[in-house]
Amino acid sequence: MSTLIDAVPSSGTGLFVKPMVMNYRGTASALVPTAAGVVANLEATVNTLAVVGGYTFGEKAFGATYSVVVALPYSFIDISANAQLPGGGTRRIANNVSGFGDLTVIPLMMGWKEPESPWQFNALLPIYAPTGSYELGRLGNPGLNYWTFDPIVGIAYNDAQSGFNAVLNTGYAINTENPDTDYKSGDILHFDGSVQQILPVGKGLLTLGLEGFYFQQTSCDSGTGATLGCFKGKTAGLGPAVGYILPLSKTETLLLEAKWLAELDVEKRMKGDFIWLKAVYKF
Repeated sequence: MSTLIDAVPSSGTGLFVKPMVMNYRGTASALVPTAAGVVANLEATVNTLAVVGGYTFGEKAFGATYSVVVALPYSFIDISANAQLPGGGTRRIANNVSGFGDLTVIPLMMGWKEPESPWQFNALLPIYAPTGSYELGRLGNPGLNYWTFDPIVGIAYNDAQSGFNAVLNTGYAINTENPDTDYKSGDILHFDGSVQQILPVGKGLLTLGLEGFYFQQTSCDSGTGATLGCFKGKTAGLGPAVGYILPLSKTETLLLEAKWLAELDVEKRMKGDFIWLKAVYKF
């Protein structure tokens, strides 16, 4: 959420709709805990369509522009892995699963910006509710079956004259226990940021940039289901992003973006590539 298309609103009022498509392909050769038990040599392709909707209020709260957001994903998962057998040895299992993922609610999204300043300060609280499709014993689940609370703060810089834009966000994701597996994933400290150059092209603005992210698990996995021990994971990635901003009227704007993010440094997680296609219609 570190590029212009994901920017926290800093002015105005009204609705916005953001459809997104995400493709992820990844593998993991080491042992990985899943709802189907501990597996190895995991391979997965995930295609997700998410619809995001939000509203920005006209009146400020504590000097900030205030918005609320809701997002609902639907995923198609193609997954296979080597499952451990009770008597020893392994067998290859595979599954194709589709269904709704977990509902994301952001009841608090705030942006502070002075009219003449290039700086903006943001704060938001995404909450991931365990509403998605989940079955114990199934390899591949669109839902995670536990709550996550992810307070985030960020800073953005946008120079209107030069067209240079930069964003840095940091958050701390707090996970609850999965009641079906008695497994509690550790909390995660994460950063994401981007730099972009905005160029006038045609009737709108072309954005060219680079985005990166870093996720570090800060506490151990726990619970009776955590048979692999602490199992702290991390991932870091980097990739290009290109977008286009097209004003449609005084109150309407269309934003488009495509980006590719490759995971470069991974421990105790799947390693792969993300491809994102996003659109935002503000009205």
